This record gives sequence, structure tokens and C-alpha cells, in this order.
Amino acid sequence: MGNLSNYFGQNIDRKRIVITGGTTGIGKATAILLASLGGHVFVFGRDEADFQKAIEDIKSQAEGNVFGITGDISKKEDVQLICKEIDNTLGGIDILINNAALPAEGITDEDYDNIKYVLETNVLGYMAFTKEAILRMKDQKSGHIVNIGSMSAETRGKKSTVYVATKSAIRGFSTSLRKEINELGIKVSLIEPGAVTSDMQSAPLEEQKEKIKKMEMLEAEDIAMSVLFCLSQPKRCDIVTMQVRPHRQFI
Repeated sequence: MGNLSNYFGQNIDRKRIVITGGTTGIGKATAILLASLGGHVFVFGRDEADFQKAIEDIKSQAEGNVFGITGDISKKEDVQLICKEIDNTLGGIDILINNAALPAEGITDEDYDNIKYVLETNVLGYMAFTKEAILRMKDQKSGHIVNIGSMSAETRGKKSTVYVATKSAIRGFSTSLRKEINELGIKVSLIEPGAVTSDMQSAPLEEQKEKIKKMEMLEAEDIAMSVLFCLSQPKRCDIVTMQVRPHRQFI
């Protein structure tokens, strides 16, 4: 295996990496980690303030090149604009990390418009960017797509029906996608975290910090390390599904 630092960086250095929802939480933590290993990282999110702060934070903590733009993954015109910018700055995609997602509650608590928007973001957004990535990866006969799912697809809590539906869809999509594009030389990995501190959590930040201390919640950096582990495997080895739970989250 040799030097571990080389092992974890060999598939990242100078790779063209796109992270959807890369301006906060798991996406931002992953961007910082992969940029620090020499990756050329492109991030985007829908909020301009989050985007500007993320770019500053990533550049201050990592030596790799960082690019980005604001955009809403649920909108076709924004997807096209983002992809044009990716082509102009990176010239292609080697690694796609599908991470952009929104929280949602039970079907009885959500109105139709919000359900539609969540589905367009959490499911259609993943599919749209996966399609764009494959178009750019297939000619080079290599690439890696990492979908960030959720343990909600397994626990299926009664208070988050809409969110459960979207993450269950991502689980099925990832399984089928790997079969579809395996012959193109493109890898697919699904990572399903348990509770992770983020803006998506309903609990206040201080309460989340307490849960981290009690090992009832993960930090975003924990999932970033899981992404790195999946990406660092040799070509012959696929991490197909990874579930990451807080030690004391009993699900």
C-alpha cells in the first residue's frame, strides 16, 4: 500500500471534482478536504451569501483550486448554466458528488408546492447532474459518482415521509445506476449517513453540538472522510454502499 498520504491522495490530485450543494454542511466539508489533497473542486449552491462564504473558507483551508457559481439544481436553466461554467473552468468532470438536498416533513404537513420543490431538488437534481457527468465521463471511460443518501431510506420515520421518499429513491437509483454505467468504466458509490450536524437539522446549533459530544450525531467532516475513502480505492475495487451512523444513534 505504501505511504497512506499517497494512498488517499492518488485519486484526488488534479482531478476535476464537482460537488452539488457544496457550500454548506457535508458538501463544504468534502470540498475543503478534497481541495486540500490537490483536487480542482467546483461547488455551487442556491444561496449567494453561503456561496461566497464557502469559497472564502475553502480557499483559506485548502491549497487546491476552487471554482463555483450560484445556482438552483432544481431548475433546468440553472443546471445548463452551471454545466457551461464547469466546462469553461474544469474542462470536464472526473468525480461527481451529488449532495444538494432539502429537508422535508410528513406528507400531511407539507403543501404541494414544497413537496414538488423537494422532489425536484433531492431526486431530479441528482439525476440531472448524473446525466451531465456521464456525458462527460463516458468518452474518457472513467469517473466516479458518489451519491449522498440517508439512513432515512432504512429507518423510514413517520414524521419525514417526503424526505424518506426522496432518499429511498436515491438508494434505488444508485443501485440501478451502477449496473447501467459499469461497462463505461464509471464507478458509483452510495453513502447513507445517520444524523449529521447541518442547517437541515431542526435542532439549534448548541443542541447539535451537545449531541456530537454524546456521540449521538456526526460532524460533516466524518462524512467527508467517508467520501474520501470511497474515492481512494483502486480501480478494481468499488465501495458500493456505505452506512455511517453516530455511535449512539440506535437505528
